[in-house]
Amino acid sequence: MAETLAALRSLMASHSPPLHALVVPSEDYHQSEYVSARDKRREFVSGFTGSAGLALVTMNEARLWTDGRYFLQATQQLSDQWKLMRIGEDPAVDIWMADNLPKDAAIGIDPWCISVDTAQKWEHTFAKKQQKLVQTSTNLVDEVWKNRPAAKINPVIVQPLEFAGRSVANKLKDLREKLIQEKARAIIITTLDEVAWLYNVRGSDVSYCPVVHAFAIVTSVSAFFYVDKRKLSSEVHSYLEENGIEARDYGAVSSDVVLLASNQLTLSSSPKDMEINPSETSITGNDTNEAEKNSHNLIWIDPGSCCFSLYSKMNADQVLFQQSPLALAKALKNPVELDGLKKAHIRDGAAVVQYLVWLDKQMQEIYGAYGYFMESESMNKKKDSETMKLTEVSASDKLEEFRASKEHFRGLSFPTISSVGPNAAVIHYSPDAKTCLELDPNSIYLFDSGAQYIDGTTDITRTVHFGKPSAHEKACYTAVLKGHISLGNARFPNGTNGHALDILARIPLWKDGLDYRHGTGHGIGSYLNVHEGPHLISFRPHARNVPLQASMTVTDEPGYYEDGNFGIRLENVLIVKEADTKFNFGDKGYLSFEHITWAPYQRKLIDLNLLMPEEISWLNAYHSTCREILAPYLDESEMAWLKKATEPISA
Repeated sequence: MAETLAALRSLMASHSPPLHALVVPSEDYHQSEYVSARDKRREFVSGFTGSAGLALVTMNEARLWTDGRYFLQATQQLSDQWKLMRIGEDPAVDIWMADNLPKDAAIGIDPWCISVDTAQKWEHTFAKKQQKLVQTSTNLVDEVWKNRPAAKINPVIVQPLEFAGRSVANKLKDLREKLIQEKARAIIITTLDEVAWLYNVRGSDVSYCPVVHAFAIVTSVSAFFYVDKRKLSSEVHSYLEENGIEARDYGAVSSDVVLLASNQLTLSSSPKDMEINPSETSITGNDTNEAEKNSHNLIWIDPGSCCFSLYSKMNADQVLFQQSPLALAKALKNPVELDGLKKAHIRDGAAVVQYLVWLDKQMQEIYGAYGYFMESESMNKKKDSETMKLTEVSASDKLEEFRASKEHFRGLSFPTISSVGPNAAVIHYSPDAKTCLELDPNSIYLFDSGAQYIDGTTDITRTVHFGKPSAHEKACYTAVLKGHISLGNARFPNGTNGHALDILARIPLWKDGLDYRHGTGHGIGSYLNVHEGPHLISFRPHARNVPLQASMTVTDEPGYYEDGNFGIRLENVLIVKEADTKFNFGDKGYLSFEHITWAPYQRKLIDLNLLMPEEISWLNAYHSTCREILAPYLDESEMAWLKKATEPISA
């Protein structure tokens, strides 16, 4: 780590102009949350492995900013050469730089790894001190990263219409109508899951996310796909041509944006099957191409996800700054996607139940635990040999095994959080085989996991105890469960955003002066990214930006974490649907949620004295549906276990 910082500072000093600071963000060229191994520059520089964070290297300091999910993890992983900056508690990175770097300081960035929004915000902050952002021509971290992983050539695959639910032609038609409405002649699409969704393609360029490293440009008459062409089979080439999409080299997006800016970007060939019917781009239905008639000249970019490098190649007055229309279009699942998501979650729920049955048996046999149902201290039976033990990693591997046996399984949707006792208090804990804990029958065990299936993406969290939970652990678990039920049962008018709903999951915790440092819900993809916007349920201000709408998916995942002791989280995926209410005040129409995740809540961890009768009724109804819906996927002994786990609770 020290050598890396020294090498970076040497490059900063010899740079023209010399750099007073270098920003190393987590993101890749597409502003992705999860990135490929070769794009983990911030992790390489700092040693911090969380998915969110920003490193800043000055000539004599190294600081890392991250959010509340990662405070504990960062404290554990950062060396003493680094100082942790807590987002929300410490000054933001741009304010810290403006206040602590010299007047006229030059701050280096790789413009491919910074969004337009971020770059412009920083420029505004720095202007007061005559400090300036300097776009480096190469990424300085890449120059000192001797063993940087090579780029992988993974094939692009077509997502069949039977799972996608909408054709590319249909999606392009809708997108071109949006261009006309916004007086734009083109849009640059940089977000990986938006490119994959628009063109109905998938890949494996990023672990856990079935996406391809690619950009797209769509105009009123053409569509381009910027990708390493070695990833395209002849069948995929044909598929793209049939859909009027021209494949170009990944790196060509840079020069093509320059051509686009000067209105010179054209298809390299125009065979008949690549011509776009002008009526498809017109929303009037007449023979005039609306786009040409109005000579629209704006180029649409999403400033939150488009990199500063591409924006810098255009004239500011020709750019339309607006959230990508694909973000919302992708979030509003079509009936085929909703059906697929429901089916994927049923198979996934069966895998989770099979895992719990297996884990319960192992904890009793190896550790003499009283198990999932009995409430008593572990007998701490001596293990026969060192081979007979369960760790956070070996347990999560078994869970993956159960999932892998299910139809349409394509891998995990994120690294499984398999955490015992104090590790469960690390919100985004990722167990490592060398350092992970052994399972402990006298400690809480939290597992947050999910899978990618061709018909849907899953994400579920359950918290369990195989010994005797303390009264405090039960009270905390029950408060989390009450918040989880409260949010899941919410009814609310159209136009309500996730910022307004977030409080519902926290009120039971707040009553006891408890809380958690993460959002309460995120969208989830249809065989795409496990975290998907543009909507979310959170206390963060941007949760106000997009109201929830029918056919969106969102998670419901409150928690509570006690550093050094335990962590609790419960998570289901919900579908937003129209609600059948007695009245309809203001003719707004009302919405509610439908749970599509199926796995029991542990009765032993619930303090029934803290539950209201309606909460007990909901639990009993949910558990009854669990039994019914999972029965076809479980054998006799698994079903017997589930029946016991979901026995009705009497008020």
